[in-house]
Amino acid sequence: MTSIKLGNSEITPSKIVCIGRNYIEHIHELGNAVPAQMVVFNKPASAITSTLSSFHQEPLHYEAEICFVVTNGEYSHVGLGLDLTKRGLQSSLKGKGLPWERAKAFDGSAVLSRFMPLDGIEVNALSIELYINCVRVQKGAVTQMLYSPQAILQELGSYTTLYDGDVVMTGTPQGVGEVHSGDRFLARLKADDTTLMEIEWIAH
Repeated sequence: MTSIKLGNSEITPSKIVCIGRNYIEHIHELGNAVPAQMVVFNKPASAITSTLSSFHQEPLHYEAEICFVVTNGEYSHVGLGLDLTKRGLQSSLKGKGLPWERAKAFDGSAVLSRFMPLDGIEVNALSIELYINCVRVQKGAVTQMLYSPQAILQELGSYTTLYDGDVVMTGTPQGVGEVHSGDRFLARLKADDTTLMEIEWIAH
């Protein structure tokens, strides 16, 4: 699966652009330094899936994120995603000063919901919640981001072309952890107190 759902249509992004270390509490929980500039990495279209895996050569960690689709250089749709990470491999590569794409860009590492139009939705009012087995493990809001979605768009546009259908994953709040087979994930996108979208995944 390399396509995403926009309403009743499906499109294939040329890439998924991901922002790392965009919530201060998440930076602290992983023991990372606050970056002097935006941390950016890409996932290929082959990373897209609607299936949540708990294992890919090693146990996987979840990172829930607010995601946007780009059309004509602007955000047109919003949805939810899980950035799956090989944390052990990532830590090993980081320790050697090497790129950690292998820990982030593998097949099935971008678990994405459907996407809904942004018409009438205030981006700065958006927030995300993630529940695992009915326990809330992550909660974050656009207002808590180090780099706002608009700042992200401007920074990306300064060095790369965002084609129609490309996905931007805006970073994860604190509360990341390991995916276990059989876990029931429920992600919720909200605008202020209004729930815009819910999606459920069962890990296998």
